[in-house]
Amino acid sequence: MKSLFITSSFSDVASIFKDTEENLTPGKTVTFIPTASIHEEINFYVEDAKKSLEGMGLLVEVIDVSIEDKDTIFSSLERNDFIYVSGGNTFFLLQELKRTGADKEIIKQVQSGKTYIGESAGSMILSPSIDYVRDMDDESAAPSLESYEALNLIDFYPLPHYTNEPFIEITEAMKSKYSKTIKIEPFSNAEAFRVKGQRTQKYKINA
Repeated sequence: MKSLFITSSFSDVASIFKDTEENLTPGKTVTFIPTASIHEEINFYVEDAKKSLEGMGLLVEVIDVSIEDKDTIFSSLERNDFIYVSGGNTFFLLQELKRTGADKEIIKQVQSGKTYIGESAGSMILSPSIDYVRDMDDESAAPSLESYEALNLIDFYPLPHYTNEPFIEITEAMKSKYSKTIKIEPFSNAEAFRVKGQRTQKYKINA
């Protein structure tokens, strides 16, 4: 059964993951993909997410798909119990996943039942296409990306950081622009989507 945890900011909603993940036990392992963040000036969220996962007793293996060889990437995705994909530039992330074939391997692992944790860019690549993300991210970061077709593991388009600084204006504009043409789903840093099989449920951290 497909299992996805879709977030804007994983460290902010880590307690929801802990409460809703049935296969979470200390000593299990995570393929941790920070690739989207590596050219970003602001990337504190990557270390925050890593610490949150380790705080649950998980063992984190960092795999940057932009520098690792295909065998190393595939071996990690196959071997480890969870897949985490960070935020950052969505176009660069998708470019590198496609270049290495990791996109197809992630789809395969998710379809076999492995839990995928997405944060911001790592959430948006789950949609059918990241064309809508051009309003938020710089597509020039991925000059070799030939198609915006994404992983297509969900039928909606996550819009992370809704109502959160410094994304308030851009996310509101994107919501208005796309709400009538695609199934766009705005959600804040305090919210997360949990997909299990065909069911999608939205959670929110209580203030």
